[in-house]
Amino acid sequence: MKKNGTSPCILGIESSCDETSAAILQGFDVKSHIVYSQMVHKKYGGVVPELASRAHEHAISQVVHSAFETCKFIPRDIDAIAVTYGPGLMGALLVGLNYAKGFALARNIPFIAVNHIEAHLYAPMLEFPDLKPPFLCLLVSGGHTMLVDVKGIKDFVILGTTRDDAAGESFDKTARLLKIGYPGGPVIDTLSDSGDPKAVRFPRALLEPDSLDFSFSGMKTAVLNYVKKHDALSNKEKADIAASFQEAVVDVLKEKVRRAIVATGHTQVVIAGGVAANRRLRTVLKNMEDTLNIELFYPPLEYCTDNAAMIAATGVMYYRQGWISNLDIGAIPNLKLV
Repeated sequence: MKKNGTSPCILGIESSCDETSAAILQGFDVKSHIVYSQMVHKKYGGVVPELASRAHEHAISQVVHSAFETCKFIPRDIDAIAVTYGPGLMGALLVGLNYAKGFALARNIPFIAVNHIEAHLYAPMLEFPDLKPPFLCLLVSGGHTMLVDVKGIKDFVILGTTRDDAAGESFDKTARLLKIGYPGGPVIDTLSDSGDPKAVRFPRALLEPDSLDFSFSGMKTAVLNYVKKHDALSNKEKADIAASFQEAVVDVLKEKVRRAIVATGHTQVVIAGGVAANRRLRTVLKNMEDTLNIELFYPPLEYCTDNAAMIAATGVMYYRQGWISNLDIGAIPNLKLV
């Protein structure tokens, strides 16, 4: 394996929430990618932090072992290890962080701490390795909804962020209200296929005329009030509500992206995060490409949600720049992008 060359071999670890993931990359070439999703949270309709950290402890060694086994690499092939140190759940972060530190010490290799939010911005590079900043990114997930002007590696300007609920969080809460399952994003996306997106007119909170911020709490409250007024919802009614809610969220995201493109003049637009997998959002934004003369970039579906491949990809870029972290760095649950 080539050491200290143009294609470093990086082991990535991700454990910020309820996925235990390990990936091995050589350059941006994904050699293996393993994700263990914790099913224990489904019955609670959301992630239980204590259960998440315990599940990570049980899974992480096997997940890393599987990553090596899948690509037939061995630990001495690894040039550096990259791991999420925030944001996320404290206990969950510590499991991955401590495992990575131990691996780095045992192999005497560089240790790279990665901001989970930043890694999402670079996830499309796993599909488009020639993609380089500057570009505009809509990061839309369960924990974050923001528009970011990505000027370079570690060089960002946040143009707008959510003032209350993140888009993915509103999907989860709506799914819980409809009692249709967890996580809410994929369930609502699928159920919407059989629903009428014009059945219910939910509010679109666009805020001030030039605002790039987001607000989804009013939309969630509107769904709650509608459900309270209509007892014993049929499956068709639930599908109509899901489709109408999804359409409202997508309308807001589309308008905010349009405003950001006009404001910045960017022609490369990245859509990242778990909600980037939403089919309706992809369809609506695709229609903007020709109209606004832009080029859209999405991560592959498996890299939209939390994953170690994007952590390793960020590690590749840091390694090439010589940006190595100290082993005394701790987990930061509320870590910001800037």
